[in-house]
Amino acid sequence: MSIPKPDFTIGVEEEYLLVDLDTLDLASAPTELMERCGAELQGQFSPEFLDCQVEIGTRVCANVAEARNELKHLRSTVARIAKDFNLAPIAASCHPFSDWRETHHTDKERYNILSDDLAGVARRMLICGMHVHVGIPEPDQRIDLMNQMRYFLPHLLALSGSSPFWQGEDTGLNSYRLTVFDNLPRTGLPPRFDSWSQYDRSVRALVDLDLIEDASKIWWDMRPSARFPTIESRICDVSPRLETTLTLAALTQALTRALWRLSLSNQRWRIYDNFLISENRWRAQRYGTEAGLIDFGAREILPFDQLVEELIELVTVDADILGSLSEIANMRCILEQGTAAQQQRRIYEDAIQAEDTPHNALKRVVEHLIEEFHADL
Repeated sequence: MSIPKPDFTIGVEEEYLLVDLDTLDLASAPTELMERCGAELQGQFSPEFLDCQVEIGTRVCANVAEARNELKHLRSTVARIAKDFNLAPIAASCHPFSDWRETHHTDKERYNILSDDLAGVARRMLICGMHVHVGIPEPDQRIDLMNQMRYFLPHLLALSGSSPFWQGEDTGLNSYRLTVFDNLPRTGLPPRFDSWSQYDRSVRALVDLDLIEDASKIWWDMRPSARFPTIESRICDVSPRLETTLTLAALTQALTRALWRLSLSNQRWRIYDNFLISENRWRAQRYGTEAGLIDFGAREILPFDQLVEELIELVTVDADILGSLSEIANMRCILEQGTAAQQQRRIYEDAIQAEDTPHNALKRVVEHLIEEFHADL
């Protein structure tokens, strides 16, 4: 029996932090705000683990153009309602100066259980991410494509980094978020599986022991979704700017299709051990796009601008079919303008050069993040 051609639909989930427009510090979401957002964005809005966080999710989208319309609507609705409470959303994976010790998790059974289970590790979860789903109906094909996609997860991370600051200090990393997230169990790069049945047996072993209730408690950088017939990329920091989100979604979708296209010619991307891919993951987490990544075939570190051109060449056929050529080309703009982490550092350094205090300089960063959230709406 022939395997059906995947539809490569996409869905995007984003997590936002809410800040007070006067102090620019984190703020708990009022009940009325949550109710209004929930009513207007039925099924596409929910609270998150911390009460200063919210999450949105698009419907199933055939292409990036549909995802753009969805995300514009979702972002603008959350921003409009938040403003009525003197709040604003920011799409950054860490707040530049707030203290995780002063945050509280949402009083909801799911999160109460999670907090109890993860103990002190959960208390530091003042982080936000972005997830991209790509529709792959056939389960074994999901596993095969996920095995190959692992190689490109560091590239996605490097482009997305938006969390250089943590509790008022520059961490030196482009994605400090992963430093926090990796303390949780069942995180990091996904293992290699030979088949869907092998993956299912592994998950079932934990479920049968009552260690997890289902696969949704597996938080790898990429996983088969527990709810949808998709592979779900979870590696990316959330992006302050909508157009960056769309570029990352388009790249995830186009890479998945490119790897599927190789299979039509009995080809595949070489599978590398997680030990090697983890080295690139660290380089992306630490340096973003500034120090390059390892090309394991060539056995050398390539600058990121060269890697971007290679990625564009690899997926151009697929991006053309998927209608996302401009979003893929936007990778060049991200390099020219700097990643979100690089831009935040520039804002901070400019304020310090203007003899602002470190705390006020960090406030300028939050103001910048608010502006970026609204820039493409």
